[in-house]
Amino acid sequence: MAELSGKYIFGTVKVGAKGQIVIPKEARDIFNIRPGDRLLLLGDEDRGIAVMKNDMLKDFAHEILLAQRKGEKEC
Repeated sequence: MAELSGKYIFGTVKVGAKGQIVIPKEARDIFNIRPGDRLLLLGDEDRGIAVMKNDMLKDFAHEILLAQRKGEKEC
């Protein structure tokens, strides 16, 4: 695994017959990915595929809603 200030290269993974990949242990440890976690798969035809923990998106959306409610109360 190569690392440069929070950026990682974990190597390559092979896509199986059912389209599955194995997330390397180092990546699972760093990003605290555990069995049963839900992952969000994002795609951009120009930039590629990104995977993130679903909880991160839920937390971000929650913060946005709280900020909107706070802004509405201030008006």
